[in-house]
Amino acid sequence: MTLANRKLVCVSGLPRAGSTLLCQLLAQHPGIYSPGHSSPLPSMLNEIRHRVSDNDFFLSQLDVDFDQTYGQLESAYRGFIDGWFSKADEAVVVDKNRAWLGMAKTLEVLHPDYMILVCVRDLTQIFGSIEAQHDRTRLIDFPDHIDAHNPFVRADRLFGKGGIVGFPLSGIEYARQIPEASIQDKITYVPFEYLVANVKEGMSEIFAKLGVEPYEIDSSNLTVMPHESDSYYRFKYRHKTHAQVQAPKRHEILTGIEQSLRNRFKWFYQAFYPEQAKPEG
Repeated sequence: MTLANRKLVCVSGLPRAGSTLLCQLLAQHPGIYSPGHSSPLPSMLNEIRHRVSDNDFFLSQLDVDFDQTYGQLESAYRGFIDGWFSKADEAVVVDKNRAWLGMAKTLEVLHPDYMILVCVRDLTQIFGSIEAQHDRTRLIDFPDHIDAHNPFVRADRLFGKGGIVGFPLSGIEYARQIPEASIQDKITYVPFEYLVANVKEGMSEIFAKLGVEPYEIDSSNLTVMPHESDSYYRFKYRHKTHAQVQAPKRHEILTGIEQSLRNRFKWFYQAFYPEQAKPEG
């Protein structure tokens, strides 16, 4: 089966917001291929883009015959994506990477039959989850050395524009402002809190959006996938999966950091957690 006959489901969104769990749940459906671990596919596509953009022979061909050469490039990209999923037999394939959300317009060109599932979570709980892992591994700094032994500094760096959480947050802010309704229709936001509390209902809604047959999820018998070494993704390792859905304990964080996150990302709370959003003024 070629990519032209498949739907590509891109799992994106915030870290510590349930993307791994969502992939486990998607994998239960017999018509969906979902390996679960983070994929290098978006970064590899970007590497190809960088290389061809600097290739003198390719640029000279664009000068000679732009339409044919650009068409060949499009076909080559599609062939690469098609080959990436060549071992899968299912009609729906899942790829997990936070970069997909920023590539929605590129997907429109390469494979319009796509859906982006964007995992979101209360930002205070994302920070609390990161801090909980940090507490377990205090003798090791973060891969990009953001520790500084000060949680206020960590919060600033984690949620900064280029930070581990700030970068995908800016992607969500951008995606919500994409003017094309056709693209907005292909983006679905999945709040972590709703998913863990309403697994069967939530997945039924997602399956309907994906256009696959209804399937009842067994949330107590999930496939345990190989753990990810989060050090590769600028986090502290390790990232385990579990055989059943587990509602996480609520994390308590410093009041100053909580207030700062709610004020700094008021738009996020207004969009996804309006009951927690502070009123204007």
